[in-house]
Amino acid sequence: QVQLVESGGGLVQAGGSLRLSCVASGDIYTEYGTGWFRQAPGKEREFVAAISWSAGPTYYADSVKDRFTISRDNAKNTMYLQMNSLEPEHTAVYVCAAEHRSKWFPRFDGKYPYWGQGTQGTLSS
Repeated sequence: QVQLVESGGGLVQAGGSLRLSCVASGDIYTEYGTGWFRQAPGKEREFVAAISWSAGPTYYADSVKDRFTISRDNAKNTMYLQMNSLEPEHTAVYVCAAEHRSKWFPRFDGKYPYWGQGTQGTLSS
């Protein structure tokens, strides 16, 4: 099993940036694919980005691929989401998730059994 803790959320002005972190503990981190999802007020949770266990292949939602960058540092058991040029519609709770690489489907939240508590990113206009 894997435990996940996010940090880095906050309140920023439109056009600003945030860098989210997700620290994992428990099982061997390099056995897991990881991803970011978000849930805006009144909306369903949606896929944002994902990265493979090797920190190699990455996957993005079309809506963020020109603004957000996902990365991970396996030596630190940490995944990051760099978010640039933020707009008010990016306001959401951002949550990280993990699944063993043998069962990993990057874009599908229903396939992730391990989740963090989330970190709030709020954009002011």
